[in-house]
Amino acid sequence: MSATRQGAPPPMPSRRHLLAGAAALAAAPAAAPLARAAAPPMGRQVASLYRVRIGEIEVTAVGDGTINLPPAVFGDANLAEARRLLAEARLPAEGAVPCAVNTFLVNAGGRLALIDTGSGEALGPTMGQMPANLAAMAITPALIDTILLTHLHRDHAGGLCDRAGRALFPAAELVIPKAEAAFWFEEANIGRVPQGSRGGFAYARQVASAYQGRIRRLPGGASPVAGVTSIDAFGHTPGHTLYRIASGADQLLVFGDMVHIPALQSRHPEWGISFDVDPAAAVATRRRVLDMCAADRLPVAGMHMDFPGLGQVRREAGGYTLLPAPWRPIL
Repeated sequence: MSATRQGAPPPMPSRRHLLAGAAALAAAPAAAPLARAAAPPMGRQVASLYRVRIGEIEVTAVGDGTINLPPAVFGDANLAEARRLLAEARLPAEGAVPCAVNTFLVNAGGRLALIDTGSGEALGPTMGQMPANLAAMAITPALIDTILLTHLHRDHAGGLCDRAGRALFPAAELVIPKAEAAFWFEEANIGRVPQGSRGGFAYARQVASAYQGRIRRLPGGASPVAGVTSIDAFGHTPGHTLYRIASGADQLLVFGDMVHIPALQSRHPEWGISFDVDPAAAVATRRRVLDMCAADRLPVAGMHMDFPGLGQVRREAGGYTLLPAPWRPIL
């Protein structure tokens, strides 16, 4: 029989035995590493998609990419202050500043409406990502019932046509604000826009041809799809339009180009951008809209706010701050 009493626990190992065991382990050859699959860096973001619920309506922010803007587009007289604010916001104060471009998919009443289309192939490799992002949620252009434009600038409407001028949305009705269509479809107005925007008239002709027979000219205050109402916000372009999405007690204002670089134009709503067709009207509209959003605590969705472009406006001394909406996993 063993010297250890049957049923009693074995004696604890001594410190000498523990140290000897550790030394033996250290001297043993290293185990072969587990085989792992190669995981190269992906080099790009996952799909730029983010959903929110407005009552019974589902809105998905769909990123189109970023475009670089030099601070000088806000005026040489404002350049020093622009650089100070950009540095304060930890953004590039010299050279170009990344400017987000967003679109918004509205699922209401079983139909899909897309607000703006991004740039398509018009503005370089950092843009034109909206179709791939839609595809990541199994939405093809053929499934879009309605396209609502805030205005006809290429970073908002360039995704309507391919390089050959063919419509990229084969079944969608194209809704263009009435004043916007009247301006860009009439080439006699070409002298009224900044030099860099004059190519918009040729593109408007291309759009009119590609979507012939399915363009609706929308007056202000109309409801192009269930739960969505248009609001005139002229100045940046002659027919620049906002879209208020409402269901039950919930609302969201898709406010287009109220700001291009939030760190600048929210703090200085009096700053126009060189693309404004009517700079004075654009400034007056920006002040009116930002003031309304701040006073009513109206959530906003901006085409040029950092993705997903959702937030709130807070009034500050002499200007405003755009507060990003918190990320939420559940709608």
